[in-house]
Amino acid sequence: MHLSIPSPEWSYFDLGIFRIHAYAICILVGIFAATALTSRRLTKRGGEPGVVLDIILWAVPLGIVGARIFHVLTHPNDYFGEGKNLWEVFAVWNGGIAIFGALLGGAVGAYIGCRLSGIRFWSFADALAPGLLLAQAFGRLGNWFNSELFGLPTTLPWGLEISPDNPAYPVGLPEGTLFHPTFLYEIIWNLVGVAVILLLERQFRLRWGSAFGVYLIWYGAGRTVFESIRVDPSEIFFGLRTNVWAALFAIVLGLVIILVQSRRHTGLELSPYRPGREWKPLDPEVESGETDSELEDHGDDAAEPVESRDVDATSTTDSRP
Repeated sequence: MHLSIPSPEWSYFDLGIFRIHAYAICILVGIFAATALTSRRLTKRGGEPGVVLDIILWAVPLGIVGARIFHVLTHPNDYFGEGKNLWEVFAVWNGGIAIFGALLGGAVGAYIGCRLSGIRFWSFADALAPGLLLAQAFGRLGNWFNSELFGLPTTLPWGLEISPDNPAYPVGLPEGTLFHPTFLYEIIWNLVGVAVILLLERQFRLRWGSAFGVYLIWYGAGRTVFESIRVDPSEIFFGLRTNVWAALFAIVLGLVIILVQSRRHTGLELSPYRPGREWKPLDPEVESGETDSELEDHGDDAAEPVESRDVDATSTTDSRP
């Protein structure tokens, strides 16, 4: 039975003077899905509805910058040297972004956004963890539309069909050769990872960056395998592709985050906000003319949850992000 996966016959369409790439659509849908899921999760933990947008506005642009810088640095022969146009370094619309660079740049942007909004960085990272995997799954679908980043030749019935005129088609292979659909492997892996993080959170109440640590371990473990069977060119260091080293680093970093944060924070994470920056939802039972300052003047301890007053007893590290 013929089960091979065909490559799409189109990767873009023109809308007037604009060229719309399927890959860009997939990225945008992924960002939207991750933002919606993260917002829902952070709001359930006590965050102000919509505060995620204040953080995303910093994280996404810097994530794109980081993704481009990482790609250029790990593919120097494509951009530097005799006959190369240096302006191509900035031509991100021609393709070339790397998820590990996006994570680094996005982390910087998220930290800035968290500082400005008063949200703890690790609270945001935990809320974001499954959303990242969801966004990356959509991103891999974009790779399918681009017929890129496929794996080694395979005789498996679900192999990916690639046109021989594809620039990445290995020289010497006969027409009709099938390749591992690494885009599909990673989509499945990422979606399973979303479920794994959500289940582990229910079982172990992951907080203080632990959910993000699980994300790094899960994504890094899968990426070491998928990256190892890809045929696209990459810089090699000590026998391993650059992104394999990056994936291994992600695994180690995830383990370090979980171990260090579990030792630094032994109490419950009662609020996603840093001390003094808490957001209090409007209480419909409170008179419209009665302000928060008036409640404080009255010394009304009942207006503050018991858990908040016991924060020092449960954790001595609330001053940390």
